[in-house]
Amino acid sequence: MRAILTLLAVLSAPFPVSAQSALPDGFVHLAGVAPTIRQDIRYAGSRNFLGRPVAGYLAGECILTRRAAEALARAQAEIAPRGLTLVVWDCYRPATAVADMMAWTRDATDQRMKAVFYPGIDKARLSVEGYLSSRSTHSRGSTVDLGIARAGAVPGFASGACTAPAGQRLDDGALDFGTSYDCFDPAAHVRAPGIGREAAANRAMLASLMQRNGFRAYAKEWWHFQLVNEPFPARVFDFPVVRRGQR
Repeated sequence: MRAILTLLAVLSAPFPVSAQSALPDGFVHLAGVAPTIRQDIRYAGSRNFLGRPVAGYLAGECILTRRAAEALARAQAEIAPRGLTLVVWDCYRPATAVADMMAWTRDATDQRMKAVFYPGIDKARLSVEGYLSSRSTHSRGSTVDLGIARAGAVPGFASGACTAPAGQRLDDGALDFGTSYDCFDPAAHVRAPGIGREAAANRAMLASLMQRNGFRAYAKEWWHFQLVNEPFPARVFDFPVVRRGQR
């Protein structure tokens, strides 16, 4: 009987939320700094290249260093008068999530999202080609994946290959950037040829906006930007992504 009561006490004990979900000093939820930026955090759900939530993402929230969040707020203020908004797809990424992604690349049996996110490349080559890495700058908290959308726009129902023409490919609810987000293909390279005049202009607009606000681009992903003056250039963090207000 005593053993049963002990077990019940353990099971009913409150979960130590504050110990496991408080943000480290220097980190903030983007919604608390720039609430008008649209958030569509893909790795918290199944609309991503794994086809499932990624380890470490307990909520669809953008967390960044305060310095990076404030830089995004300035970028948002710059484009908002034009009826546009930033839309973020990934922000801080726990080291646990990075390890989960790398383990996925080694599972040759899981090809369920190939037709959408990496239709033209062998899954085993994703890290070799520079699309995924065992050490992500996202884990330092000052790197963000994002695009630009028209204010009020929402994703449609198209779900074709990320390289398909606009209106047929997976719809991010963003302007036409030539591919969908997280498209592991040469067409996603910043200066990829043949993506069309409108997509090229939108990529240039996004890159210029981010550079003016302190970020640098990554040549193989038009959506990926890293804060130049990041506060934790040598740190790797592994706290979970939690919803705002959870402490």
